[in-house]
Amino acid sequence: MMAQDIRDLLKEDKATENLKMPKGHKERFARLLDEELPKSKKNNLNIFFKIAASVVVLLAVGVAVYQFTKQDIVTPEVVEVDKNTPNSAEQITLGAISPDLKKVEDYYVANINLELADLDFTDENKELLEGYMSRLGELNDEYKVLTEELNEVGPNEQTINALINNLQLRLQLLYRLKEKIKELKKSNNEKFTTQKV
Repeated sequence: MMAQDIRDLLKEDKATENLKMPKGHKERFARLLDEELPKSKKNNLNIFFKIAASVVVLLAVGVAVYQFTKQDIVTPEVVEVDKNTPNSAEQITLGAISPDLKKVEDYYVANINLELADLDFTDENKELLEGYMSRLGELNDEYKVLTEELNEVGPNEQTINALINNLQLRLQLLYRLKEKIKELKKSNNEKFTTQKV
């Protein structure tokens, strides 16, 4: 027998033309299907999705609350203000000019402090660290001068950009320092392994 099209076979079979489904067949089939498939799996799946959605909502609320309170809790000082100078409480900083500039300043200050805290001070990298710390000290002094200029002249685009560039430069300097420390460690490890062999 050669391959035949099923449609041709069904057209030829006249017996199938008079076949109709009995009344209520769909309802009986649906009832039997419901009896065979346990409903508890559907309920467990719904409960799982509800719990997952609740966890996602709680995490989102937690992150939002953390973001709003983080600025109040962690506000590291970049500029050291001398308490003996008059009007030191009235010093204008980037954060005092606008909320956006405060976010920028806080971002850089937090990252600078994080990178400083993450530095590994050893005898091998002492000289390297002293050189970079000296440069960071110069940048910090320059930041103080720029802040004084901001207070004397008032906020202007040139001073604000110089303050932000100073913060960026300090952070980039710390990134370079970390890379140099990694290179120094790598070269020391290579020297140690070659001496060992």
